[in-house]
Amino acid sequence: MTHRTYRTRMARSGLVSFQVRMRETDLMILAERNLSDAAMMVVMQQRRQLEHYIAQHPGFLETLIPWPPDVLAPSLVQAMIRATAQVNVGPMAAVAGAIADAVGQELLTRSQEVIVENGGDIFLKITGPATMALFAGRSPLSLKVGIRLQPEQTPLGVCTSSGTVGHSLSLGRADAACVLASTAILADAAATALGNRVKESKDIPAALEWLGDIPDVWGGIVIVGEKLGAWGEVELTPL
Repeated sequence: MTHRTYRTRMARSGLVSFQVRMRETDLMILAERNLSDAAMMVVMQQRRQLEHYIAQHPGFLETLIPWPPDVLAPSLVQAMIRATAQVNVGPMAAVAGAIADAVGQELLTRSQEVIVENGGDIFLKITGPATMALFAGRSPLSLKVGIRLQPEQTPLGVCTSSGTVGHSLSLGRADAACVLASTAILADAAATALGNRVKESKDIPAALEWLGDIPDVWGGIVIVGEKLGAWGEVELTPL
């Protein structure tokens, strides 16, 4: 089991926190009340559809290039295909963000504020300002820099990929490649693609310039060791 110690920092006045786990899916959720039953129902439905599709199309699980459009696929799979095609990565690069989005949208029918964290990929809808810490592994900037978010920016996705932390595949060496986008599924895909472009600190400017051309992506941050670069609608704050 992965010990996600950063979760001890997840708190917000007026919200309760609860976890929902099902095999590889491990969510930390904040909402106005415990909605774990509703969240688990979404996870079960979406995972069932995804697993059925993968059983029929085994290549979907392992390919590192975009998957062809499939109008017969479940809606979650179609969303993964569209988001990852935008940034030229394989469809499973967006799976964590896709689950976070699906759960978050459902819980918004029951709570005005919802935060769903799925392994560093976050769906967020808030009614007041919030600060999100950036976790970057062994970088001296890890948990020393935060992103200040305003309610009018939400709902949005904030997702982080790393070439030095965690088990997710990255072709780069960024300690953190974080993306803010209109959805968590797009932020997840774009964060993977952004991280893939950063092998060392000198790659940061070109990678962020590439990010700026993606529709519905609002900002990004890359951390490599002691170096940090940012682009877009990102308000950084020291922690």
